[in-house]
Amino acid sequence: MKKLILLAFFGLISTVSFAQWTVSYHQSNLPFLGVNKQLGERWLPEFRVGTDQYFSDISIELDANYILKKTDRFEFYGGLGGRAGGFTGLVIPVGLNIYPFEQKDFGFHIEAAGIVGEQSIFRGSFGIRYRFLKD
Repeated sequence: MKKLILLAFFGLISTVSFAQWTVSYHQSNLPFLGVNKQLGERWLPEFRVGTDQYFSDISIELDANYILKKTDRFEFYGGLGGRAGGFTGLVIPVGLNIYPFEQKDFGFHIEAAGIVGEQSIFRGSFGIRYRFLKD
């Protein structure tokens, strides 16, 4: 199972240079790395892997986020997803991606997410995001 998770994650990372993908790091009490690719104008599915953990405790998450409001400087989104590993359950994220610089590849984000399962928790995170923009 661990090998499959790592293989999937590195497979996604290896395609980053060939498409318009985004990578992100979320700092929180449950930190994670994310990889996504925007589908159409509004959908942001994201695959996430927990960090700062032993390999035996790694969690994975898959979210389908929908951009509710978009300008040239920010994207406000909400979504629904699932989490396996630590704190397994349904994930309900709401967040804001901010691109304050002239070139819109590097930005910041904040997110609040409810994780509803056997143990329900509220996760808040902030971090950095990088988009591999097509020329």
